Amino acid sequence: MNLSELRPADGSKQERFRKGRGHGSGNGKTAGKGHKGQKARSGAPRIGFEGGQMPLYRRIPKRGFTNRNSKEIIAINVDVLNRFDDGVTVTVDSLIEAGIIKNPKDGVKILGNGELTKKLDVKVNAFSASAVEKIQALGGNAEVI
Repeated sequence: MNLSELRPADGSKQERFRKGRGHGSGNGKTAGKGHKGQKARSGAPRIGFEGGQMPLYRRIPKRGFTNRNSKEIIAINVDVLNRFDDGVTVTVDSLIEAGIIKNPKDGVKILGNGELTKKLDVKVNAFSASAVEKIQALGGNAEVI
């Protein structure tokens, strides 16, 4: 191999597409803007503009607000943990592997609904007070991560 034979790998570089550079380019003459009209000219209207009619985003009523600091916590009842073997450590990853949750989003919380029959070490983001009682009553451990 010589220095003169070096070239980029196939598909690694793409040339910048040049509009309006003749018929042979496939995008000559009107440069993809069609013939005349408002959208062919410079200063075409912004997205959502409806020709002076009240735009949809202003016609629809607005209610409430979305709190940017809110967290989406996935809640699981304590009786679901009976799927695991006795003495196992339950984490968010093991809950995903078992198919109990799909996407943990901002965290997982164990709630105290139902009965637990196995001793487990549970390590998740949050617990309710009754869930901690039920886990510790069987000799398990509830740890917040």
